[in-house]
Amino acid sequence: MNLHDQIGQMFTIGFDGFTAPDHILEWLREGRVGGIILLARNFESAEQLAELTRTLHAAAKHPLLISIDQEGGVVAKMRAPYFSEVPGAMAIASSSADAPANAYNAYGIIGREMQAVGMNWDYAPAVDLTYNRANPTVGTRSFGTDPEKVGALAAQAVKGLQDNGVAACAKHFPGLGDTAIDTHVALATLNAPLEQLIARDLIPYRAVIAAGIASIMTTHTVYSALDLDYPATLSSIVIHRLLRGELGYTGLIVSDCMDMKAIADNYTPAEYVVLGALAGLDIILVSHNREAQAAAFDALLEAAESGRVPLSRIEQANAQIAHMKAQYAARPADLSALRTSDAMETGLKIAREGVAHLRGTLPINLDWRIVCIEFASVLDSTVAERKSMVGFAKRWGERTNLPAFTVRVNDEDAFAEALTAAHGGECVLVITRSAHLNEKQAGKARQLLAAAPSNVLVALRNPFDGAILPEAQTVICTCGDSEPQLMAAIEALLDDFSPTGTPPVTLE
Repeated sequence: MNLHDQIGQMFTIGFDGFTAPDHILEWLREGRVGGIILLARNFESAEQLAELTRTLHAAAKHPLLISIDQEGGVVAKMRAPYFSEVPGAMAIASSSADAPANAYNAYGIIGREMQAVGMNWDYAPAVDLTYNRANPTVGTRSFGTDPEKVGALAAQAVKGLQDNGVAACAKHFPGLGDTAIDTHVALATLNAPLEQLIARDLIPYRAVIAAGIASIMTTHTVYSALDLDYPATLSSIVIHRLLRGELGYTGLIVSDCMDMKAIADNYTPAEYVVLGALAGLDIILVSHNREAQAAAFDALLEAAESGRVPLSRIEQANAQIAHMKAQYAARPADLSALRTSDAMETGLKIAREGVAHLRGTLPINLDWRIVCIEFASVLDSTVAERKSMVGFAKRWGERTNLPAFTVRVNDEDAFAEALTAAHGGECVLVITRSAHLNEKQAGKARQLLAAAPSNVLVALRNPFDGAILPEAQTVICTCGDSEPQLMAAIEALLDDFSPTGTPPVTLE
């Protein structure tokens, strides 16, 4: 492979649309792209997605990695009605004794369905610890606060993916949990002592490395105890000394997306691509910006030709990439593997086991005049979703024939209508999504909870909503709002089963 193509192997890029633009197909044919990341903007249906990946693979001069953020739960680009939805990390961890098997089975479903539509690399699992409930990026994506448990469950997630032909990727190295800053919008700095990093945050990475994980993703966060000058993504201290040296990791290392403001607001493509390659990145991820993608490729090729980036570093990266591609080759699409009865039943089983009854009395009394009000999701972090998520109220209404409303936080007219209905009921059922991160949602939830003699709170995402809303008499939490988790929450309220989940975080 010539130097031009070796440089191309080190780039994974994205694009807008349900079909590949001409310039992407041209770059693939020329060998200047080694991987493609797909996002929600690229999905219309399973058939469309399978055709898109077929087109990409067919155009590629060299074997191609097609990747996605598919963690389950909140971060899942492949969703119903075309794909099986499974609970995410916190719900899995909440499922107690069955958690290891649930982690393996949930990520096995993800792996099989990715392969079924021509993808072979998943940016999952997230192994960040839940330090900070104000963190908008981690939340239910985390397996919890206990580093040993997080590591054990993450290792099972890795095996579930990789046993089904998809390369796993632990993130965000060396740990993103102890910050309230979303690196999509700003550069974060952590001043935690090195001893804490080693004794806590690195434990899950040791576990996934021992499990044979194919790749690890770095974070755009400055760790002052390690490197005051560069974020982890661009730091040879973090990548070479810590990850390669201290942890002995020998697999592939990929950056988080360089279009995120933590990097893009502080470095040009020519700067970050050279710094990243020198620090030890094997693959540089540029998800959005065509001009940045082109400039980064040209800058790295020029740096390699001039000797600023040694050819040995390019060769090392290509060896890692070739090894992972050989292990995780994409297969022809097989849409019959999507949304199988076994996958759907498994997802619902995991969801049921993850539901936690935090306080109050269950089941809900259907003889009451019950009014259900669901808050549509707000954008906690740009990694989570592109639009509001809903669905509980519709399912509740279909199951019970009771009045149900969906309210967006900023829609005052809809809220006023729902509040009036709540005042006329004997019980109000309030459905929140991370109200602890959104004071406006929390304030409106308080008004609703006070509107009827009895109330029930369903915290569809973080369990912290139960702690900040002490007005709620009965509280259950699902640790996520994937399709099976909405179904499980309704079943728990109606006494189809008794919730036994235990959230893996401290709620006080």
